[in-house]
Amino acid sequence: MRLPHWLPDSIPGIKFSRPRQPHQDLPAGGSKDGDLEVPTERVSRDLSSRAPRGLTLPVPDQPQPLLQRGTRLRLRQRRRRLLIKKMPAVVTIPANSSDTPFIRPGPRTLDGHWISLHRSQQERKRVMQEACAKYRASSNRRAVTPRHVSRIFVEDRHRVLYCEVPKAGCSNWKRVLMVLAGLASSTADIQHNTVHYGSALKRLDTFDRQGILHRLSTYTKMLFVREPFERLVSAFRDKFEHPNSYYHPVFGKAILARYRANASREALRTGSGVRFPEFVQYLLDVHRPVGMDIHWDHVSRLCSPCLIDYDFVGKFESMEDDANFFLSLIHAPQNLTFPRFKDRHSQEARTTARIAHHYFAQLSALQRQRTYDFYYMDYLMFNYSKPFVDLY
Repeated sequence: MRLPHWLPDSIPGIKFSRPRQPHQDLPAGGSKDGDLEVPTERVSRDLSSRAPRGLTLPVPDQPQPLLQRGTRLRLRQRRRRLLIKKMPAVVTIPANSSDTPFIRPGPRTLDGHWISLHRSQQERKRVMQEACAKYRASSNRRAVTPRHVSRIFVEDRHRVLYCEVPKAGCSNWKRVLMVLAGLASSTADIQHNTVHYGSALKRLDTFDRQGILHRLSTYTKMLFVREPFERLVSAFRDKFEHPNSYYHPVFGKAILARYRANASREALRTGSGVRFPEFVQYLLDVHRPVGMDIHWDHVSRLCSPCLIDYDFVGKFESMEDDANFFLSLIHAPQNLTFPRFKDRHSQEARTTARIAHHYFAQLSALQRQRTYDFYYMDYLMFNYSKPFVDLY
């Protein structure tokens, strides 16, 4: 599914670049000190300027034709700061359950489908920026440091920055980036260990100050998120319900020693057999016996969306739709689509809303509420509904 010929290279509120050669004069460096003042203003084109005759695309807050050129430019430059106040709600965010399969639209509905995807992006950014303005008012005055970009992967040929959110399709997204970079001919050829333990993809924090600043200012920045409870259960199932030479001895042993009364010597020796309520006890403990992990950390901490102005916000629940829309917007090769295979525990069903509810039913109402509070900013910023009716 490719981008219609009439859709321009730039969408209001979303910046996309045609593929270019990598920036040659910005070598990787080891500098990790110093703050980076990142420009936040951008000028967007009119979405409707190249639409087919008779098709009008609703783009909010465009300057009136009679305004002078200088006035139009100033209004466009101020658009991002005024977005929360002025942009009307245009769509309803899709349901946050991954139980519903994606249905590819037919040719006759393609134009309307792309417009709907564009509007969904506008709304997602509006909600995210509104939450940031309300709860993280000081973020826009902070400087970006290498720590803030440590989870961002770089693909120079297509000028893409991808913030990795574990358990939200990150393995397959890194496969896509490797194909875009010319490191593999097909996503199916890339093994799991190559994706996660290789060094083919560079992280943004490995570049020097100038390299980080240049890429943040000019590349297309994107992230994909997932319903927080489903993401948490997916991480638990992956790391604690299957043999694991890292998570069992490092996390499992500490969790069992702290939260299981009369734990067996075998359990304490191996760290195997952690139960979901015990895992949640660890998560909510302000004095955790072992630190936080990226697989269940907040998206707001992993990607700093209140500090970094992401151009594209995708969702795991609508992955195929959103991913192929994004690939079209960055002018990816026609034969590249987002892979849907599951390379770890492939015989096991993906974690859905139904499965997540089964796990959370093992918790008390207070534990569910505290877990919801723990992920509250992720629920708010990405417009996910409360997964249980008794949550407040």
